[in-house]
Amino acid sequence: MKIGLLTSGGDCAGLNAVMRGFAKSAYKQIPSAEIVGILGGYAGLIDGEFRQMKKEEFNGILTVGGTVLGSSRLPYKLVSSVVDKGSKVEAMKATYKKLGLDALVVLGGAGSHKTAALLSTEGLNVVGLPKTIDNDIWDTDMTFGFHSAMAIATECIDRIRTTAQSHKRTFVVEIMGNKVGWLTLYAGLAGGANVILLPEIPYDITKVIKAVDRFTKAQSDKSCIIAVAEGAMDKKEVSMGKKERSKKRTERGETTASNRIAAAVGEALNIETRVVVPGHTQRGGIPSAYDRVLCTQIGAYGADLVAQKKFGVTVALQGNKITYNQLADIAGKPKLVPIDHPLIQTAISIDVSFGE
Repeated sequence: MKIGLLTSGGDCAGLNAVMRGFAKSAYKQIPSAEIVGILGGYAGLIDGEFRQMKKEEFNGILTVGGTVLGSSRLPYKLVSSVVDKGSKVEAMKATYKKLGLDALVVLGGAGSHKTAALLSTEGLNVVGLPKTIDNDIWDTDMTFGFHSAMAIATECIDRIRTTAQSHKRTFVVEIMGNKVGWLTLYAGLAGGANVILLPEIPYDITKVIKAVDRFTKAQSDKSCIIAVAEGAMDKKEVSMGKKERSKKRTERGETTASNRIAAAVGEALNIETRVVVPGHTQRGGIPSAYDRVLCTQIGAYGADLVAQKKFGVTVALQGNKITYNQLADIAGKPKLVPIDHPLIQTAISIDVSFGE
């Protein structure tokens, strides 16, 4: 059995660990297994860039960050558009056929899963493995890479808190998450943030200011930490389209939501504010111990599905059980943070503000 393996979209800790788990299980279950590494994500599948993998290449990569196969972003709208679908999808199918693949295993996030579902409907034998620091793939409790990113974002908040206390400052920590706020919610709670702002809960800047004023006056060190998802919006911006929102921000000289919030808070309360953006550090480095275990489980289970020739599916974690979902059922369904989620209720109960 010849299996194509690719990593797509933004990288994260754990990609190599999953490939290791998949390969070790596949080689054990399928004596005839050959693994072909598709280089650079879907772009590599389009351009026919690949290499034959050796068994020993999967040794020693459990704790290695990034991806040994490389990755790239290929927006689904470019793949599925009337103009590009013929060339890009047909090119991917042609490479699949040229290599004589019996299966294609895709490690990717929400967008990558949409493309995987499309390729499945085009007749390719596809299995998805859920990767994203956003934790936004539908009907899976946890994606690999999320826990590691949360640990990094939390450590950033921890380190910022000490300097905030030393200098009586308010810090705005911008955490990755353009459309969903799982990472900001978890890291904000773990880091003891006073204010947490998510894309799912549009904030009122006047209420954010009041919350910061209350916290800085109540705390002896006069410090305050605001954890902000990069995609957080105020109540006025919710009704705007992306282009209009971007235009308004440009007109106001605002680069990010975090800078806007810091400026508004600092001006209203006459206090020193700073913005910290950990950025791509949240994607890099070694996977956490939890992620290493989850990655091994997901990879090995993915190999089980390939061995059973169960295609058109993606691996999922539900409760404490590793299982699978149909690609057609989950593709294109973002897993947003529900406003009544237990973690939000917990945060409110300990006096965390969401700017409402």
